[in-house]
Amino acid sequence: MQSFRKGSALLPLAALVAGLATGTQPSSAQGLFDMLFGGQPRHGTRLQGEFPPPPTQKKPVPVARISSPTYNTYRPDRLVRVDFSALSSTPQNATFAPTLTGNTFREALAGLDAFELTAESSVAKALVAYYSENPNFIWVSGTSVNARGQEAVRVLGEAASHGLEPADYAVSIPAAGYSSDDTAGRLKDLIRFEMALSARVLRYVHDAQQGRIEPNRISGYYDFPAKPLDMPAILKTLAHTQEARAYLESRHPQNPEYQALRIELESLEASAENEIVVNPKLLLKPGQTSAELPKLLTLIARNLDDQMGADFGETLARLGTSETYVPELVPVFEAVQKKSGLKPDGVIGPRTVATLAGNSKADRLEKVKVALEQLRWLPSDLGSPRVFINQPAYSASYIDGGEEKLKTRVVIGKTSNQTSFFYDEIEQVDYNPYWGVPQSIIVNEMLPRLRSDPDYLDRSGYEVTDAKGRRIPSSSIDWSQYGGKVPFSVRQAPSEANALGELKILFPNKHAIYMHDTPQKAFFQRDNRALSHGCVRLQDPRGMAAAVLGTSVDYVAQKLKQGHSSEKVTRKIPVYVAYFTAWPDLSGKVEYFGDVYDRDARLRQALDATEAVRVPAS
Repeated sequence: MQSFRKGSALLPLAALVAGLATGTQPSSAQGLFDMLFGGQPRHGTRLQGEFPPPPTQKKPVPVARISSPTYNTYRPDRLVRVDFSALSSTPQNATFAPTLTGNTFREALAGLDAFELTAESSVAKALVAYYSENPNFIWVSGTSVNARGQEAVRVLGEAASHGLEPADYAVSIPAAGYSSDDTAGRLKDLIRFEMALSARVLRYVHDAQQGRIEPNRISGYYDFPAKPLDMPAILKTLAHTQEARAYLESRHPQNPEYQALRIELESLEASAENEIVVNPKLLLKPGQTSAELPKLLTLIARNLDDQMGADFGETLARLGTSETYVPELVPVFEAVQKKSGLKPDGVIGPRTVATLAGNSKADRLEKVKVALEQLRWLPSDLGSPRVFINQPAYSASYIDGGEEKLKTRVVIGKTSNQTSFFYDEIEQVDYNPYWGVPQSIIVNEMLPRLRSDPDYLDRSGYEVTDAKGRRIPSSSIDWSQYGGKVPFSVRQAPSEANALGELKILFPNKHAIYMHDTPQKAFFQRDNRALSHGCVRLQDPRGMAAAVLGTSVDYVAQKLKQGHSSEKVTRKIPVYVAYFTAWPDLSGKVEYFGDVYDRDARLRQALDATEAVRVPAS
């Protein structure tokens, strides 16, 4: 038998093997290193063949919640004083002796000395740039304001008809009469009027085409591209046209929705305040009696459209004073509820009352003015065909050729995960889609559970991949080591339980928002449908997919039977993920909706801040 020598003692190999096998240690040795190599290993050194010690347990990394966009206190740009020094061709110490012959404009430039005209920085630059290249009057001929200038002043004075503030564009026309002995004074008045009117015209065109505020400054929930505006070119166009009104009016949105809102604004301003006040806490079921019921019936009868009039006009005329909620009146209220996006259950509750009587004249005026401002952020021509999602109405429509070919209920983001306000273009339909879980949901909702239940994703049909696209069991990951950013992708495979349901409609955007189906069908029966993580869930996803693809619902059904696939949308179809608490239907009737995310108030703050800069309080 072979043996190993330790000092002067011999240890049989069999005894060593037996000791290793049983985990025991011969009494003549103090450890494995003693047995094999003699003596203890030196402190701090690893001998050949030694295994590293087990890793120390790492402390869990705190979870850093991924937050949604916030709302900001809107701060408009300050106005600047227009520097006219570049326009002056008169030496600083020269004697100014003006006449009314020759180049009146150049003679009048001295009248800009000490002129305190403030404007937006872009407007100030445009004034100097234009008049440096074109040293002539636009609004003045000879010694008086010309017809073009008078028309421009009138248009600016009518700004309120567009929901704008006339004070923002106010310009005083020089008096018609003047003393022939005061030529210098007359030229000074004319040149200052010229510059002031050009500055306010440029502001007006900017506001008409782009809006008074920059919505993206309000919050990350707003996402609108800048609209190009060549201000010197605007002045050049106006200098060569006698149709100042037509040009200025053309700068506003040129779509039927904008015109319907203007008509509503005019109608509201001419109307009396709502004289019918209904108990906002009313709860009335069929068969019950209330003195509030005739008030509601009066409001319904007052605002009948053609369809409602044909269906219920006779019933309302006969039972309009009834205080008993008889069965014949139930379909009337169900129709009102359905039209307003409420659950058509026939029960008259606070939301039904608010729909009919909850908006005062002042409330409706404010909603219309907000809507007019928001429409200026969108393209002037909304396009056809198009998809229009109005979040406060909880609805999505497919519109083609001026007809609403499809309208469906939607679920939008809850207040903590709001759906953004933007527009894009539809690109693709995915059948039986995978759901790529956003990082915010992985971190905020999945990560806390995965720390105590790491195989949760494996059991629930999710796939986890690393940065190189390799599949990894979720149970093999130490989730406690990740906080605000998880270096893995998670997706849910197609199934009946898939969060996206059977299809999704994509318009790729930085907000990762799209339209999709959902297995949670009961949500569509709720009145308040702000329930998602931000995407738009469709009650009729097959109908919408068929519409944007220009095909039939049967075609979509056949594609769904074939498993997971994708199909490109070959037509240009803009999609508006919009937010309007006042919006006209295609007949021009304006409907009003609740402010789900309180965005109207934030827009009003931005508008008030802008007004304070433009027309500071004296």
